[in-house]
Amino acid sequence: MTHTEFTKFDIAEYLEDDASIAEYLNTVLEDGDTEDILSALGHVAKARGMTKIAEETGLSRPSLYKALSKGSKPQFDTILKVLRAVGGNLNIPTT
Repeated sequence: MTHTEFTKFDIAEYLEDDASIAEYLNTVLEDGDTEDILSALGHVAKARGMTKIAEETGLSRPSLYKALSKGSKPQFDTILKVLRAVGGNLNIPTT
């Protein structure tokens, strides 16, 4: 009998450039709920480097991990700081 080992999938390993990060965040922002969006921001922050994002946002690494963890309720200001630190922004399309 063959023994198969599985490794945990980590999307952060595949978010290698600005285009893939933008596509991922846009998809989650379009289709996801609050929990999905926070999780996606966490994945992108991990891909970019938590230390770097913590420095850019003025948050400590532990605070950043806590804000982006499952079940957290971060302030909107924190979400905006992280979004901007990973190169994102909120836009309202004109019709």
